[in-house]
Amino acid sequence: MKHIETKPIRNCSVAVPGSKSYTHRILIAAALSEGICKIQNPLKSEDTLLTASGLQQLGVKIEDFQDHMRVYGTGGTLKQNPEPIYLGNSGTSVRLLTGICALGTGPYIVTGTERMQERPIQDLLDGLTQMGVSTRSLSGNGCPPVEVVGGPINGGAVQLDCHVSSQYLSALLLMAPYVKDELTISVSRGPVSKPYIDMTVEVMAKMGVTVERKGYQQFTIQGGQVYRAGTYMVEPDCSQAGYFWAAAAITGARVKVMGISAHSKQGDVGFAKVLERMGCRIEADAEGLSVTGGALKGINVDMSDMPDMVPTLAIVAAFASGTTHIQNVAHLKAKESDRLGAVVTELSKIGIDASCTDDAMIVNGGAPKGAEIDTYNDHRMAMSFAVAGLKVPGINIKDETCINKSFPNYWEVFDSMYGK
Repeated sequence: MKHIETKPIRNCSVAVPGSKSYTHRILIAAALSEGICKIQNPLKSEDTLLTASGLQQLGVKIEDFQDHMRVYGTGGTLKQNPEPIYLGNSGTSVRLLTGICALGTGPYIVTGTERMQERPIQDLLDGLTQMGVSTRSLSGNGCPPVEVVGGPINGGAVQLDCHVSSQYLSALLLMAPYVKDELTISVSRGPVSKPYIDMTVEVMAKMGVTVERKGYQQFTIQGGQVYRAGTYMVEPDCSQAGYFWAAAAITGARVKVMGISAHSKQGDVGFAKVLERMGCRIEADAEGLSVTGGALKGINVDMSDMPDMVPTLAIVAAFASGTTHIQNVAHLKAKESDRLGAVVTELSKIGIDASCTDDAMIVNGGAPKGAEIDTYNDHRMAMSFAVAGLKVPGINIKDETCINKSFPNYWEVFDSMYGK
């Protein structure tokens, strides 16, 4: 149990770890590269280390140093592995590596926690099947564990449903350079979380792979390309920055997150703009991006491109005057927890009137009170609700170590905001 101290925070600057999303993608591209890659400022958290472990089971040599990781590229040649590849509750790891396993030889089993075995992946399996890859959900419910039979892939044309997750598309994009001919992916529904697709394409381009695209509806990749070995820097994580911007929003302090660029392709950098609409002031300079809190008001906002920020936004909305309507977030039901239901349940514990529909959340601002917060083994629930404790006495976070999934030193950075 983590007790949140309710006392003033100072105007301050904080540093957050490297981006989780970029770390996953660069690790995978480096593993398939033509040589040795040095990854600087990688996030070393439960999720990203699961991706690294999964790649090691596929025959990739990875060395972990204090400030960087060294990955020895395989040129796309992956070893057979009869043992299940266990990836915990990391949806990103499971989805991206399911696609990568198709480049290997023979059957691979990809699995995870009990919750992971409830999270959908059938649309990705259907996409791989259209490429001639044999796949199946071993439980027959369209969820992990899944079997993927690797082998030579010619390419072809794929119709891919991405209304549940953009990671299905990212999985196929990342493995596409290693097909024999050409792969064209047409998106039949969605995609949700578009900025994550931009991040995938950006990593591929930086590492020497060309992707032709028509917006978010069609992507063509020529086979026979390889990722270029080299040194790659992981920029700070805008998702993690959001907690500290939210802290500024509800307390009136000014908090700068170092190293964040307003022009980042990470969709969650847009959370600062959402806070600006609610009454905060934002400033960007060469050092980072800062938010200063103000009189908060409820807004209507489409959060389809930054779903990870929804729990954080809900906390800010609890302190705002009026009602905040958070729209187009149905895919949050299939996260580490049912985030829509979980956030509404915990908001009610702290005395806030909130509700959700199939694809939206409505939060009526009020006077939050203290409570013990269940985290549902969901890192974002813990980190978001902790912010409320800066203003409300009596907030206690259960299972506070679940933050290890994405931000192992969160509590240290959080506590650094308090005045001396």
